[in-house]
Amino acid sequence: MSPLALLKEGEKGEIVAHPNRFGCGREGRRRTAHLLSMGLRPGRKVEMVTNQGSGPLVLRLDEARIGLGRGMAMKIYVRRDKS
Repeated sequence: MSPLALLKEGEKGEIVAHPNRFGCGREGRRRTAHLLSMGLRPGRKVEMVTNQGSGPLVLRLDEARIGLGRGMAMKIYVRRDKS
């Protein structure tokens, strides 16, 4: 397992751990709900489209492209595809 933000461009993985690290406060629940509304939940396959090493990154989830901040992407853990 590694943070989503460490995937290289073109690399694929499956989300295995969701960021319950935000805590149980209102802000933590809001952030978790936002990720779920974008489809970023355990079991989903993602592909890194753009990762410049700093700043936001772009993921492909099914046929959608999703922009995500690097800090948030460091809290989402993925299992890299071996293929």
